[in-house]
Amino acid sequence: MPSGMTGAQLSALYDARNVWAADDDFFLDFVNQRPNSRVLDLGCGTGRMTLAVAAAGHSVVGIDPSSDSLAAARMKPRADEVTWIDGTSAQIPVAHAFDVAIMTAHVAQAINDDDAWSRTLADVHRALVPGGSLAFDSRDPAARAWEHWTPAETRRRHTLPDGSMVDAWAESTVELDGRVALTEHRVYNGGVPEPEISVLAFRTEDQLRQDLATAGFTIDRIYGGWSGEDVGAGEGELIVIARKPA
Repeated sequence: MPSGMTGAQLSALYDARNVWAADDDFFLDFVNQRPNSRVLDLGCGTGRMTLAVAAAGHSVVGIDPSSDSLAAARMKPRADEVTWIDGTSAQIPVAHAFDVAIMTAHVAQAINDDDAWSRTLADVHRALVPGGSLAFDSRDPAARAWEHWTPAETRRRHTLPDGSMVDAWAESTVELDGRVALTEHRVYNGGVPEPEISVLAFRTEDQLRQDLATAGFTIDRIYGGWSGEDVGAGEGELIVIARKPA
């Protein structure tokens, strides 16, 4: 069923629900370890991190498969400082050699097909210069984050910039092979609930290590939280720092 919300409103809702937080600080600090870098932001969404990286003096390419998200990103201040591309890792510009690649906001989990995930890592590996770095986040399945994706814990009301009111909540269903179906419900201006289902892959630390090794990466560190905690001692994250060998 088509949504009663426009693409611009859906992007505005995403921004209202996802504001700058500790994970953004982590990724920006990571990128800034290499001043004046050529940065790939894969799965850039509406550009929150992408624009911050550009403002920090880096050359940035942001890629996302959602044309609505990219349209919202292109409308933001200083968006002309970023190269925006509609697509996936298959559209990474062959003429670019990146020093740093990032996949933030758990976008790695949205790539739920194992073959697509393998292709993504291989594409990023090819796009990085020797010695180039990759960072991404994925929720640790041992923390069972999906148990908190319930209407009682997730229900929120948001007011969009155009004055629209949106009530939103989520619920989840565990599927086979480490996948979780997340159903996000929206009620736009008191109308009929609109469900949207996405499937997220919850890969273990061992799985991520194996996938990265297969793609040719060396893992420098995997953190469990945004303050550098060990796995199992942070916020239920698997924050991967890897590099393409020089």
